[in-house]
Amino acid sequence: MDIKRLTHFIALAEEGRFAAAAKRVHLSQAAFSRSIQALESRIGLRLFDRSSRGVELTSAGRTVLQRARSLVFDSDC
Repeated sequence: MDIKRLTHFIALAEEGRFAAAAKRVHLSQAAFSRSIQALESRIGLRLFDRSSRGVELTSAGRTVLQRARSLVFDSDC
């Protein structure tokens, strides 16, 4: 699993909008979107429900978020 993509996932979960999350991790919105799509494809799960108001975690996304935070924390240590 790519720690950078997990960091992107966490940013989107916390920000709730692609533009804000992309800015937070210093990526273009297009590159950020590709990163999230690649993560979802890699694990075979839809992690976010997308709408015009932003994104919300799916139930699978909430589970992955807990693990992602743990993995990113461990890698930072």
